Amino acid sequence: MRGELRLQRFASVEAFLGVASAFLTDREAEHNLILGICHNLLASPHLFADPPYLAAVINSDEEVVATATQTPPWQIVLSEVDDSRAIQLFVEDRVADPPPAVLGPAGQAAAYARLLAERTGRAARLDMGERIFQLTALVPPRRTNGAMRPARASDRALLLEWLMDFTEEAIPGGTPQDLGGLADRYANGEGRTMQLWLDNGIPVSMCGVGSPTPHGIRIGPVFTPTDMRGRGYASNLVARACALELNAGRRYCFLFTDRSNATSNHIYQELGFEPVTDVDRWVIA
Repeated sequence: MRGELRLQRFASVEAFLGVASAFLTDREAEHNLILGICHNLLASPHLFADPPYLAAVINSDEEVVATATQTPPWQIVLSEVDDSRAIQLFVEDRVADPPPAVLGPAGQAAAYARLLAERTGRAARLDMGERIFQLTALVPPRRTNGAMRPARASDRALLLEWLMDFTEEAIPGGTPQDLGGLADRYANGEGRTMQLWLDNGIPVSMCGVGSPTPHGIRIGPVFTPTDMRGRGYASNLVARACALELNAGRRYCFLFTDRSNATSNHIYQELGFEPVTDVDRWVIA
């Protein structure tokens, strides 16, 4: 007979990690988004207007079996779920203040979205299927023209334009983030870096780097304007950015891909990225 579960909320990131860190880092690739969010909350709390939602479900042996994290007003992020009963506890805890979307392991995110929609009278729909990849050993691509440099303040307008184009392509018609603020942080190197690939001095591709985990870092967004694609710019840029991080001592580079985009999935695997698990994003409205 399975023991009882309890949900515990945390008032600080430090308290949350004090309980959940071992559970999360044991599967660092699967939890790279949550670990990156926690790092950002600790390193740059001024970037978050509202208090985060930090919760864990714990079993009768005092073991964490699942966590959930949200930085309002954005989506809630589910960890791997080791006891499916945790989903109901997370849902019941947010019925009065439901998040707009959920991102998590494919089956568990669907269960959370459908149950929360049922409990709140809303509708749930699958928004995007993604895949988490992990890189430990880089396979250099065929060399193309150009060189990498970090974005700087003078690139702010270009970064905003490309972030808008990336968002519209990745989430057509979706509600954009504060892209202006995001462009500012990339341009100023505040908590994250945007690397650019320049061909003859002209920017032709971008690759974000940020949200570190205990032993790795997340890559993305990656974007090349449509008229510049097919020339190897993004492959060389991602490879160079990852090499910089691995050579600095990180064990892993992580990234998320759209599972429906066969081209990008193939390109990343050619660089040595290996698929880890699939996650889905469900909108609840």
